[in-house]
Amino acid sequence: MAKRQRRLRDGAVFAAGLLLCAGVSGCAGVGAASEDSRPADDPVRTLRQAPETLLTAGSSQARTAMEMATGGTRVTIRGEGAYDFRHQLGQLTVVLPADPTGAAEHVPIVELLAPGALFMKNRGAGVPADKWVRVATATLSDGNLVTGGATDPYLAAGVLRGTREAAYLGRTEVAGVAVRHFKGTADLALAARGASGAERAALRAAAKGFATDEVPFEVYLDDQGRVRKLRQSFSFVNGRSRGPVAVDSTTLLFAFGTPVTVTLPRAHDIYTGRIAEAD
Repeated sequence: MAKRQRRLRDGAVFAAGLLLCAGVSGCAGVGAASEDSRPADDPVRTLRQAPETLLTAGSSQARTAMEMATGGTRVTIRGEGAYDFRHQLGQLTVVLPADPTGAAEHVPIVELLAPGALFMKNRGAGVPADKWVRVATATLSDGNLVTGGATDPYLAAGVLRGTREAAYLGRTEVAGVAVRHFKGTADLALAARGASGAERAALRAAAKGFATDEVPFEVYLDDQGRVRKLRQSFSFVNGRSRGPVAVDSTTLLFAFGTPVTVTLPRAHDIYTGRIAEAD
């Protein structure tokens, strides 16, 4: 029992570490080959167009889950909120896994997602409770695909711009909505070339920072081409581990057209002091 509790505790600590590893360095990614031409009805072309379809949709509510295996145990970080795709602004409440030792649980972390930046409140690690931490996503070795404990919904969809190969697996349902199910592999470097602005900078950082820039995925698109569910597997390099760690990120999008209001912190509300290292 003691060994099992220790494994669970280590898993929770590692999960918390994802939210505290803004400065971690990753390995160089594998270079991408040249983009190939695909027919209009090919699954690859359909998936590469998915980010633009979300821009047309405007906004949605979102749920996220980030799973990883550590110490023989799987732990999950969950998030919930809303996202404005046109302005690339979102707000998520992120909940860390419970501590199996009975220690006080971490207060849910509020995350604001903005072009080129991630803001976090209730982060801990010596940051005052009334202050926000701001991180430039292009400086993160993963471009904020895993560091925040929740993948930015638009950035998650943006990875699909780099789809290399994909197969259509048929029709099914997600939360009662008819969808088309696809499975494939995306290339982060290729996705970055198809993006622009802050999205391109974040994907370029991820292409260099992950152990590999290949991202296996499963995605479900509704009949309007909107992402309803997207599951991606990243190979994350963390200084606490001897080798790459597999991180599975799931994004659920629903209630499209939901009004989204995100108020970014003012300069005097942002913490600029030293942040303690995770234990």
